[in-house]
Amino acid sequence: MTDDLQRLEDWAGPLLRQLQPAQRTRLSRAIGTALRRSQQKRIAAQQNPDGSPYAPRRPATPRRAKAGSIKRRAMFAKIRQAKHLRIRATPQDVTVGFMGRVTRIAQVHQEGRTDSVSRGGPRVTYARRELLGFSAADEQLVHELILDHLGNQTL
Repeated sequence: MTDDLQRLEDWAGPLLRQLQPAQRTRLSRAIGTALRRSQQKRIAAQQNPDGSPYAPRRPATPRRAKAGSIKRRAMFAKIRQAKHLRIRATPQDVTVGFMGRVTRIAQVHQEGRTDSVSRGGPRVTYARRELLGFSAADEQLVHELILDHLGNQTL
C-alpha cells in the first residue's frame, strides 16, 4: 500500500503544487469524500481492500446458538457511518479515519489484535479484517478526481 501511495504522490505532487491552497483544500475534501464513500461501500460488502472477503465470525457456542440475529447481520453496520468515519482535509493532505470510541474497535479488527469482549470479560483474538485500505480502484478514483479538478481550473 505504501508503494501505491508513493506512486500517487510522485504523479500528483507536481500538479498539485501549482494550485492555490484554497483550491488544494477543496480538492482534498472532494477526494476525502469520494474515498469515504468507497470505504463505506467496501465495508458494507464485507471485503478487504484486495477484494477478499472478511474472515467470518466465530460460530456461536451451543448455549448461545439461538440468541438473535446479530450473527446473521453484516459486521460493522454502524461503524461505517459518516459520524464515525471522518474526513480531515488540509492543503497538504487528506485523512479518512475513524473518530471517537469506535477507533479502538476499528484498530482491533484492522490489525487482528486481542481484546476483551466486554469489561472484565474473556479475551479473544479477533481475525484481521481491513476496514480501511487503499485499493487499485481507489487509486484510479483519485486520479480521475485530480484530472477533473485540474480540467475545470483551466476553463
